[in-house]
Amino acid sequence: MSFNNLDALYRQVIMDHYKNPRNKGALEEGNLTIDMNNPTCGDRIHLTMKVEDGKVVDAKFDGEGCSISMSSASMMTQAIKGKDVDTALKMSQIFSNMMQGKDYDDHDLDLGDIEALQGVSKFPARIKCATLAWKAMEKGLKN
Repeated sequence: MSFNNLDALYRQVIMDHYKNPRNKGALEEGNLTIDMNNPTCGDRIHLTMKVEDGKVVDAKFDGEGCSISMSSASMMTQAIKGKDVDTALKMSQIFSNMMQGKDYDDHDLDLGDIEALQGVSKFPARIKCATLAWKAMEKGLKN
């Protein structure tokens, strides 16, 4: 697949998550709630997670922002559901490295749609948009 076709596919995946977000809303039975915002662009997220026995049982988000921040939140909640806390935090580190254009080792994890956000690393002003939900998840799981 050529670079242009791959780029177009990634844009389609991002827009699909933006227009049809997965896990949008709030968990009534969540035991972790995190609110974060990106003051430079106005993106904000309200993340709720249910964590039991060291495992992310469920995760939902609400908020408003650009297509990158909202699609990233949708992808992130999909990716961490059912994962143990250590794996979710490892995924966050891999995603952070991806956004910074660093090498990352994802051979033992299926990042799924998240890889569609790789191109964001070429636009430094948008990296905070893409990482907002991930930073919220890290804050919740580490506290």
